[in-house]
Amino acid sequence: MGKRCHHGTSKAQLCVAKVPFFNHLTFDEMEKIADMSRHLNFKKGEVIFSEGDPLEYLYIIHQGRVKNYQLFESGKEQLLRILEFGEFMGELALFTEKTLDSYAETIEKTEICAIHRSDMQQLLNQYPTIAIKILEQFSNRLDETEKLVGNLSSKDVETRTASYLLELVEKYNTTSVELPISKKDLASYLGTTSETLSRRLSSFQTNGWIEQRGQRKIQILDREALREMSIHK
Repeated sequence: MGKRCHHGTSKAQLCVAKVPFFNHLTFDEMEKIADMSRHLNFKKGEVIFSEGDPLEYLYIIHQGRVKNYQLFESGKEQLLRILEFGEFMGELALFTEKTLDSYAETIEKTEICAIHRSDMQQLLNQYPTIAIKILEQFSNRLDETEKLVGNLSSKDVETRTASYLLELVEKYNTTSVELPISKKDLASYLGTTSETLSRRLSSFQTNGWIEQRGQRKIQILDREALREMSIHK
């Protein structure tokens, strides 16, 4: 794979420093983990892994953003999550030798640190607390997946759109949000089409709930109205 992961003199510069199941370790311990990793560079639109590839690495996003999605036989794409700095994917490589069941593609220039399964298993033996932290992250991921499946199966597009906007408000603690992905990818994530999503956002704007500013910037004008819509089924 790529070259050894570059790291500097502070925790913030380490590839692994912001990963939830590593950040309780000491600086020297994280430095050892960083030395185990490979630094990979990708341009926008490059595929990091595909369905059917061997599940061998834990991938940590050091810079940039990645979309993780599944493709159905019909050609439909279902976006699963967007990963940013400090987030990870391929964690099942730590426990199984199965093949991957999804795709990962960069949505901007991205740097990734990849740690091989054998190295991670060595770390789990050396630092049992990492295993506990990983299980916590598994639980969070499972909750996210169950929430996504529940939303897709039981809520209409308007409700899913309102819920997503509120999630952005809470995540970034601002009423002036910027969509982290294109409307095409957002439509995939919400289980609809770009045209339907655009109509719903236009409807929200007509109702005075939001104001669209350009392709991705949205000002939330009536959070309570969105909240009422988000719990509507």
